[in-house]
Amino acid sequence: MMAHLNFDIAHLLAGGLVLVSFMMIYQDRLSSLLDVFAFHAVVLSASVAWQAHIQDAPHLYITAAIALIFKALIIPTALGRIVQRLGIHREVETVVGTGLTMLAGMGLVALSILLMMRVTAGADALAREDLAFALSVVLLGLLMMVTRRNAVSQVVGFMSLENGLILAAAGAKGMPLVVEISVAFSVLIAFIVIGVFLFRIRERFDTVDMGAMDDFRGEQQ
Repeated sequence: MMAHLNFDIAHLLAGGLVLVSFMMIYQDRLSSLLDVFAFHAVVLSASVAWQAHIQDAPHLYITAAIALIFKALIIPTALGRIVQRLGIHREVETVVGTGLTMLAGMGLVALSILLMMRVTAGADALAREDLAFALSVVLLGLLMMVTRRNAVSQVVGFMSLENGLILAAAGAKGMPLVVEISVAFSVLIAFIVIGVFLFRIRERFDTVDMGAMDDFRGEQQ
């Protein structure tokens, strides 16, 4: 009975992460997108903490705490301040319509499940399905990056993609503590570089719209 409960809660949290990824794709304002991204990190933290409990792996609690502190609190707050300071347009510009993007996302989730069920046929059921959900989160993060024109929303897509990688590592019986800390610092450094990059883009082009930058490049040629 307890094993079934552990299984169900683990999949509820992993599936919830996929659902929140769809919520991010649906958002059309930067402030709402950052709020949903923070919630994405909270769900990730809860999922990793639950994996720590059922695997009896205390080091995964550190991973969960890192995700909660950095991704649910520090990074969304810092991105929100960057948006305000740069005076970035608050609507999320898209390459294609939200409806088509959501349909593409559902196709990617179906593909992830079919692929992982075949590739991990010899693994236990908990790891197999968690890896399928994790791949779905990664692909949805990539989808957000290629269907959003605003640099800030692309940064959020990159961060959500990395959340999927963390979920995969935790579901596959965790990863060494030194790797978790290295990943956390790598993400923090990447975020700092991205913040500087956004300011430089704003100074040079007076926008962070990727489409406008392509137009400028065409004019230069």
